Amino acid sequence: MADLAPASAPTGRRRIPDAAVARLPVYLQILNGLIADGTEQLSSDQLAALAGVNAAKVRKDLSYLGSYGTRGVGYDVAYLVYQIKRELGLHNEWKVVVVGAGNLGNALANYSGFTLRGFPVAGIVDIDDSKVGRTIAGVKVRHVEELESIVRTEGVSIGVIATPPVSAQQAADLLVKAGVRSILNFASVVLTVPDTISVRSVDLGVELQILGYYEQLSRDTGKDKREAVPACR
Repeated sequence: MADLAPASAPTGRRRIPDAAVARLPVYLQILNGLIADGTEQLSSDQLAALAGVNAAKVRKDLSYLGSYGTRGVGYDVAYLVYQIKRELGLHNEWKVVVVGAGNLGNALANYSGFTLRGFPVAGIVDIDDSKVGRTIAGVKVRHVEELESIVRTEGVSIGVIATPPVSAQQAADLLVKAGVRSILNFASVVLTVPDTISVRSVDLGVELQILGYYEQLSRDTGKDKREAVPACR
């Protein structure tokens, strides 16, 4: 799982537990698929089965949104989608700047899922002069010295770190200095940031090591590994 260092909740807004927040995108993905299939109503038991969690947890998670199902009817799927998007801030557009224009940064900038989900890439920066000036997914790579200007003029909300681990902390420091309050970190290093900054870290090596544990567990116990690995979408 990715690590989360949450920023302080905005004054006057209720705080949803981090574990519940992490499940909301899973529910949203499922619900969007159901809408595409023409499903209008859904019970907590059905959503729980699809999400791989228990129904009580689903009901608790949805109660944080102010949504309570009707006995014998369940939840209105379209309205649940609206509520989850509202809570996750997906009714707004949050611009992204990618720090690092190497192979990973290139791949991330070309990832269409950012724009489709409301997170357009507004800028790409790098410290390597040989990369500056290139165009990736329609965005011109600029020198990292221009980061603060990009954040200010483009109204960037989220910084994505796609640098080597040795440069990640420096990248984080520059993002914080530029006014970015949310960081998605793909470098395999723990970042030190102020408490007001939210950091989400994705370490593919760690994820593979976790899967390695379940592979070993299934061999040692003779269990089907599909039973050993907890559901995670």
